[in-house]
Amino acid sequence: MEKTTIKVGALPIPDPVALYIANAKGFFKEEGLTVEPVTITGGAAALPQIESGALDISQTNYVSTFLAVSKGKKIKLVADSYQAGPNTFNIMVPKDSPIKTVADLKGKTIMVNNLNNIATLAVETQLKVAGLTKADVKFAEKPFPEMGAAVNSGQADAGWITEPFITATQSGLGFRKLVDTMTGQTENLPIAGWMATEEWAQKYPKTLAAFQRAIAKAQQLASTDRKEIEKMLPTYTKIDAKTASVITLGSYPSELNENRLQKVADLMLEYGYITSPIDVKSVIAAPSAG
Repeated sequence: MEKTTIKVGALPIPDPVALYIANAKGFFKEEGLTVEPVTITGGAAALPQIESGALDISQTNYVSTFLAVSKGKKIKLVADSYQAGPNTFNIMVPKDSPIKTVADLKGKTIMVNNLNNIATLAVETQLKVAGLTKADVKFAEKPFPEMGAAVNSGQADAGWITEPFITATQSGLGFRKLVDTMTGQTENLPIAGWMATEEWAQKYPKTLAAFQRAIAKAQQLASTDRKEIEKMLPTYTKIDAKTASVITLGSYPSELNENRLQKVADLMLEYGYITSPIDVKSVIAAPSAG
């Protein structure tokens, strides 16, 4: 093995749960690998950290990844992590809001966790269905944990919210769902995966293969036994056991599927996030034989 200890960036949300499952179950150890999880603030923020070598591998969202690739960044996707399911990314409004349909968002402010990323892209697909474009709304940036209170105090009219914050704003603030943004063009949209630099992937193929095998095994477990996810979430997120048992989760695919991922890049092209097509196959680091 070229490298026996690696630092892996992960957000304190359900998406990267397989990393923690693999550690707890000894899947990395079986591969001769010691994995040190490092909490990051976002996939885009992790890019300089994998480039500098501060992180070996990091969680990323696919929109951030393809934006970076379109700007010439040499990064490879090494494993899948999280795919949207029904009601995992919703536009939420306060209970007494006059906004009843997506069309009512015309001229309104929508809070997102990141501008020009998966959040705005998902919202734009729903605006399109309602006959609107991003020019008809204002986007404002706010981290998920602060979003509910910010929308509630009138800083915005609606928020694009994911779990566990959908459940929290519903139960704590009485928010209601305006629309599930993972429907239509975005149904089952791949959300997050694991990335490394092209240079790192070429330099440490055996280390990478060991990571891929262990994480695939953990993804398999996460996708078949929800209890494993519920047990793990309170250990690295602020989600308590009670919330972990009721939140809506997406799915945890065990392989990077280029056709599914191509859908993300194609949507980005359609909505003007990138100016020329990306062949997703070229961004995937294929698992090594054996």
